[in-house]
Amino acid sequence: MKKSKRYNTLVKAVERTKEYSIEEAVELLKKSSTAKFDETMEISINLGVDPRHADQNIRGVVNLPHGTGKTKRVLVLTKGMKEKEAQDAGADYVGFEDYIKKIEEGWTEFDTIVATPDVMSTVGKLGKILGPRGLMPSPKSGTVTIEVAQAVKDIKAGKIEFRVDKAGIINAGIGKMSFPVVKLRENLLEFIQVIMKLKPTSAKGQYVKKMVISATMGPGIKLNYQDILQNL
Repeated sequence: MKKSKRYNTLVKAVERTKEYSIEEAVELLKKSSTAKFDETMEISINLGVDPRHADQNIRGVVNLPHGTGKTKRVLVLTKGMKEKEAQDAGADYVGFEDYIKKIEEGWTEFDTIVATPDVMSTVGKLGKILGPRGLMPSPKSGTVTIEVAQAVKDIKAGKIEFRVDKAGIINAGIGKMSFPVVKLRENLLEFIQVIMKLKPTSAKGQYVKKMVISATMGPGIKLNYQDILQNL
């Protein structure tokens, strides 16, 4: 794919073989974020795990201290009194049967689903629709819970889910480039800390192989993860 003049200019500012400290990398990222929209700071972490093994299929959630800069649309699937709790907490859509039908018909105008345990027998039937899109609620990610109000508040405040792909790589958007450097840095450190806590005991060899951050429309910047890990 042919790259734009803007991209090629940004690439020249990044030393491809250098591993940058967090401070250097975020500062460089801020300077190189020149798109006409508010780009997202993205992180990619290559892990030395084999996702084919259940205990190495790394997934989880992280509460970013400064949020993602994006307001997520939350659908809560529940019945009875929990509906009002979800509405009061700020959920965008709340209900059950009507939304199940809409999803079956192809509606996906939401970013996250929270469901109470009592409806999961029905929600589970939507696995073929929601699963490939990464939208299936799960107890591990805190999106299957009786505490729907807290779940909605956490998601709205910046809680994100992540999961390693088949190649052993985790990708996530962890802030907007309009954020001050200090907020981007703190979001980045929080994300890395959570990943490190999830290191499986069965993983052999080097757990973290490579860390790269980038803006939506910019080149990747390698992080000196060894230095970062020593100072977490």
